[in-house]
Amino acid sequence: MNEEEPFYNNPRFLLLVFVILGSIIAIMPSYSNGEFSTNLKYGLDLEGGSWLQLQLQGAIAQVDADEGKIIQGELGRLLNDSSIKIEEITVDSVTFTTSKDASKKTIDAFGFGTSSVSKAPEGGTRVSLQTNKVFIIQKYLENNLKAEVVPIPGNFIRYEIRKAVTQDELNIILKPVDGKVIPPFRAGVTETTRDETKKILEDKLNKLGIKEIPIRTVGDNYVLIDLAGVDITTAREIAAKPGKFEIRIQVKGNETEHILYGNEIVSVGVPQKEKGDAWGVSFVLSDAGAQALRDAAIQYGAITNPGAHYLSMYLDEALVFSAPLAPELAKNIQSVPVKNLVATTGQGEEGQTKARDLQIHLRAGALPVNVEVVGSGQVSAELGSKFKEQVLIAGIIALIMVAIVVAFRYKQPNIVLPMLATSFSEVIIILGFTAAIGFQLDLATIAGIIAVIGTGIDHLIIITDEVLAGGAMPPSKVYKSRLTKAFAIIFSAAATVLVAMSPLLVMGFGALKGFAVITIVGVLIGVFIARPAYAVVIQGMLVEDTGKKYVEEE
Repeated sequence: MNEEEPFYNNPRFLLLVFVILGSIIAIMPSYSNGEFSTNLKYGLDLEGGSWLQLQLQGAIAQVDADEGKIIQGELGRLLNDSSIKIEEITVDSVTFTTSKDASKKTIDAFGFGTSSVSKAPEGGTRVSLQTNKVFIIQKYLENNLKAEVVPIPGNFIRYEIRKAVTQDELNIILKPVDGKVIPPFRAGVTETTRDETKKILEDKLNKLGIKEIPIRTVGDNYVLIDLAGVDITTAREIAAKPGKFEIRIQVKGNETEHILYGNEIVSVGVPQKEKGDAWGVSFVLSDAGAQALRDAAIQYGAITNPGAHYLSMYLDEALVFSAPLAPELAKNIQSVPVKNLVATTGQGEEGQTKARDLQIHLRAGALPVNVEVVGSGQVSAELGSKFKEQVLIAGIIALIMVAIVVAFRYKQPNIVLPMLATSFSEVIIILGFTAAIGFQLDLATIAGIIAVIGTGIDHLIIITDEVLAGGAMPPSKVYKSRLTKAFAIIFSAAATVLVAMSPLLVMGFGALKGFAVITIVGVLIGVFIARPAYAVVIQGMLVEDTGKKYVEEE
């Protein structure tokens, strides 16, 4: 035993020290101007702030309609021709004639499919559209609801309508084309859309400088947001503000037509001064978005008369930017689709502010669906501060009680001090972990830390009692044998905790999930870092007192 290296040179002990130092660096405690601060993030109940419950606006329905009547009605409206005749409908095409002279580019721009155009025998144009019933119904719903509609694959095609609409309203829209909703009809969105909305909300809030906002989903319809340190008025403004981002083109007077949604925006630059000291925001469109912009500009005459055909950007149906095409852009877009664009917002401080706001809208404003605030609440900062004090007092009391129990059990500093130091080090490492990943501490996670302290002390007692089962420090070989037995018990106990916490980790949300995360992380830190280090320390500190009894015999 005496020939072995000191415990402070053992790799297990050194690992514990390095992890503790790394945790302290991550926490970064500091004191200045009479205030103590760290990198720790606090949740709503410890920091104060607001919470919001958002409902996602949408519906899922199975729909049927006459595709021939849709083509007659929609293409007739777009071509201003009430005499469209359907010649043939197949699984993947629709052929019709119109009395108007229409080019392939014009027909394709309507978005119902790729066309083949020829002269009709009796005058006008004969058009063959490469399309199908599902796509035709989708376009009809989009045009009449002014919303994005996504087909959901399956044995029976359903449509996700990314807008609040009732079954009766949908039936009214479908009636002119002999259509109807086939029950069941469900208000809500798909899981994919819900998760996409959650991700964009996270990006949106983080772009505004509010970091690590916990956003949780409940079912397919609701999103819960905790905004620590934010008052309820500001919370409503910043969380409910992001909506559906859309670019439209002025057609005639105040009438506008849809060009593209925000999901066609690939990347957005930072606000910077452009030509003439004016502020602007650069952004890049996808290939499909650039083509859609070019087609609309040509179709409605924006390339020849930009001043009469403004491009307008809408966020949740509210105008956030409007301007005509620049002359150079209008000239270039006539030849090829242009993907790299700049939206100019004006000069001076006002122009810079508008550019910054527009950048946020372009980057994260394109929510798949609109959201509505259906619930909200607020925790005062004073109450949150009081909770912090109470939690700190509870933690200190927990450590003191543990110290008293351990001291009463063993009555020897060589055992009590390493045990308490190991337990305290686990708390430091857990806090360092939360600081490193930006995990917010709330009442539930603090409860998890306290639970980890209790579990850790249990494990340390198992190690101590097992290796000192004879009442004294055993020889090295016997020590290792007993230590192996102790760790077999510890691993079994830890596995039980992990299994018990796994359902909360996978299925829980909010406080329950936070409690599970901290408990699992704490157990893993203890089993793989702290417990092995404690075994080395306790052996090193007791090796010189081999003949002394540390466990009272009954």
